[in-house]
Amino acid sequence: MVQKLTAENIVYKQSPTFSLERISLEFPPEQVTSIIGPNGSGKSTFLKVLTNLIKPDEGVVVINDQSVARMKANALAKKMTMLSQVQNNDLELTVKELISHGRLPHRKWYEKLTSEDMATVEWAISITNLEHLKHKPIQELSGGERQRAWIAMAVVQSPSILLLDEPTTYLDISHQLEVMELVRYLNEKLNMTIVMVLHDINQAAKYSDHLIVMKDGEMVKSGHPLEVMNETLFREVFSIHAKIVKEDGVPTFTATGLVESKVKEIPRK
Repeated sequence: MVQKLTAENIVYKQSPTFSLERISLEFPPEQVTSIIGPNGSGKSTFLKVLTNLIKPDEGVVVINDQSVARMKANALAKKMTMLSQVQNNDLELTVKELISHGRLPHRKWYEKLTSEDMATVEWAISITNLEHLKHKPIQELSGGERQRAWIAMAVVQSPSILLLDEPTTYLDISHQLEVMELVRYLNEKLNMTIVMVLHDINQAAKYSDHLIVMKDGEMVKSGHPLEVMNETLFREVFSIHAKIVKEDGVPTFTATGLVESKVKEIPRK
């Protein structure tokens, strides 16, 4: 069954100076959606609201006809899971042991992993290309390998919806692309709905079917990357002048300057 994720009239007052304001949208099922916007625009906060880590002051998040806030944690984890930006990589676990923890929502705390659980773990190890590392401690992995292991742990829960908060942060470019290719694979092969926060706008345009642009706690624009990315958007949302090039249906931007330079001239002596 296709799981449809919808945010309805979300309001969340984080502080006297910042809040999420009246966000309503439906995430395209079985597609990749990226949330982009300047720092401090509320992207990660909104992601936490979607997964019920933060409860909104107004509005509701629903999966199909069920309110996320009223679902039990295990029931929600089987439908939707979130991988946060920062992970605890000091855990004394091997890759396989870490991934196995993703099966917790499918059994009671005192039950051991079943043969079905172990088969799912091995499958997740395989699709994330971690077979040669599964007995290695996670502390000894590279940044890209660790991220794949954490994604595998999320995937092994068998959710229909996967939320990723800046999954490429702190990774070098080759590992960033490796993670993005894995995201696209999960979407295409497993029909998984993926919602992620990304800082790299060009990567968001290349690997996403749908973009959501946020600024100051509000949703500014949403749609296909070709519809969203234009010179006006970069000028009004990111305060930069940009050149947009479209190739094979994918827009790519290059910043050409600030709308208003904040660099003060050094007076000549």
